[in-house]
Amino acid sequence: MTYKETLDYLFNALPMFQRVGATAFKKDLSNTIQLCTHLGNPERKFQAVHVAGTNGKGSTSHAICAVLMEAGYNVGLYTSPHLKSFTERIKVNGQEISEDDVVNFVSINQDFLEKVKPSFFEMTVGMAFWYFAKKGVDIAVVEVGMGGRFDSTNVIHPKLCVITNIGWDHMQFLGNTLTQIAGEKGGIIKQGVPVVISQKQDEIKEVFINLAKEKSAPIFFAEEEYEVKPSTNFSTDLRNYTIRKGAFSYSVSMDLLGVYQGRNLPGILKSCEVLRTLGYNIKDSHIKSGLMQIGRLTGLKGRWQVLAQSPLVVCDTGHNEDGIQLLMDQINNTSHEKLIMVLGMVNDKDVSKVMSLLPKTAYYFFCQANIPRALEAATLAEKAFEMGLKGEIEKDVNVAIEKAKKKAGPKDMIFIGGSTFVVAEIKDL
Repeated sequence: MTYKETLDYLFNALPMFQRVGATAFKKDLSNTIQLCTHLGNPERKFQAVHVAGTNGKGSTSHAICAVLMEAGYNVGLYTSPHLKSFTERIKVNGQEISEDDVVNFVSINQDFLEKVKPSFFEMTVGMAFWYFAKKGVDIAVVEVGMGGRFDSTNVIHPKLCVITNIGWDHMQFLGNTLTQIAGEKGGIIKQGVPVVISQKQDEIKEVFINLAKEKSAPIFFAEEEYEVKPSTNFSTDLRNYTIRKGAFSYSVSMDLLGVYQGRNLPGILKSCEVLRTLGYNIKDSHIKSGLMQIGRLTGLKGRWQVLAQSPLVVCDTGHNEDGIQLLMDQINNTSHEKLIMVLGMVNDKDVSKVMSLLPKTAYYFFCQANIPRALEAATLAEKAFEMGLKGEIEKDVNVAIEKAKKKAGPKDMIFIGGSTFVVAEIKDL
């Protein structure tokens, strides 16, 4: 098969949660275990950092990867979903897996895949671990897809676990309370493996303490150790932060411009500190240089990404209640006259909660990503109009963006988001 034929096979033959939703989700690790066994247990052939959470786990994973790369390690990175290309999911030292390797993996294992019928995500996890073992990575940063306890990535035994934030998302799978969701995310905590909790959330702190105690896992609440304050001085390329730890104070800069990245920083910094205690040679200079070039080193896209100036065009993959609230805070603190939003969502989110956070003074173009799981633009618009939002329907994401640009003045702001899959379709990303 060609690469295109291979992708068509994977997308069509194996259920893919990002495209079809609930039917692809399975609370069971048996398929992943079978696949890893078939592959010779590649997950045992490299060290790993395992990163879970509702918001921030992707940025945190890329940041830790960038620091480890600057420290001279051969670093694997597994993240999901991809934005433009399937190969974005699996990287070594910032380089995506080759199309030939994707074809080769499927060709070698096709009979097994057709027999066991793993989900698209289970297959991708197996491919990532196979590739990391093949490339002889020193360490891999592995982002959880959804939840933690039953996520396919949870077959690894990492050196460090990181949990970024717990919020309302995927409740139909993870539970209807933050305590239940935290219990699922905390399912990545392993026997004796240190765990860093990025944000201190009082209502669920005990969940993590109890899980760590059961596993005799050292636990660190990063926000209790690191105080992070964003600086008012930042360029168009970097955002500066003042870090205070005990009596010490210093500054770091990130090339990720979202103010919400300040919430991820304590966990990132504490993770680097714990990795040092585990024998990794990570110097302060590696942390500072890594954080300044996360995008360049790892290829991260779609996090408060500025696409154009005059009018200011920004996209972001934030898509749940907590993520949208943080984005609205940053939009409100970004200089602009009129706000125009190109908005699309998926059909299994709580649309009303997100809509309640959106400004009624903005003008909206309601669109939909080209995936089965997308919420119909007309349905989204109907709900929005009921809540007093104003705008029009344009199903095609890029046509909606062009219409927004024609409507905008030079001092206006266009925001594109509501779903990872809307951002993924942006032509100029």
